Amino acid sequence: MDKLLRILGLILIVALVAGAIAAYSILHRGLSTRTAPSAVEEAIALTMRKLATPRAVRERTNPVPRTEAVLNDAIAHFADHCAVCHANDGSGDTEMGRGLYPRAPDLRGARTQQLSDGEIFSIIENGVRLTGMPAWGTGTPDGERASWALVHFIRHLPSLTAEEKARMEAMNPRSAEEWRDDEEARRFLAGEDVPQPNHDTTHQH
Repeated sequence: MDKLLRILGLILIVALVAGAIAAYSILHRGLSTRTAPSAVEEAIALTMRKLATPRAVRERTNPVPRTEAVLNDAIAHFADHCAVCHANDGSGDTEMGRGLYPRAPDLRGARTQQLSDGEIFSIIENGVRLTGMPAWGTGTPDGERASWALVHFIRHLPSLTAEEKARMEAMNPRSAEEWRDDEEARRFLAGEDVPQPNHDTTHQH
């Protein structure tokens, strides 16, 4: 009981300090997400995340075997769901990733790679409050299996090959404009008529 009270007291103190620093940061640095978090904010956020992840979860090992099929499924999953923020190579260097607060981390770096499999799984499944990381967990065995497969892929990111990146680019979601450009290119190469853009500038509702 005493140990539990000490832990709860520590969490309360950290939360109060974090709140005070957040208030100070907002008052002096504004609310823009273009400003990178201070070193103190980062340290407190990482500490809170670790304290909020139960030890039993941190110590979980990946129950999904790392096979070529599992890795290929994870590559496709990451390209379709995660790359918009994290980039295909895990660098976080995307328009969305750079605009988040805090910015999307480089998943290839030590800060992520030194996390346990259980911690990475928990982040994928449950998300991280007050960041752009959503909870992807579905509460189903298939959903958990997909998250564990992503853990394998994140471990693989530092050695991602050029061929794998090229495969992922073909699987990334595309905008309507990109689909239209591709279709126009296909029709042009096939010798078909390509619709001309509408230059009518009349404002319509």
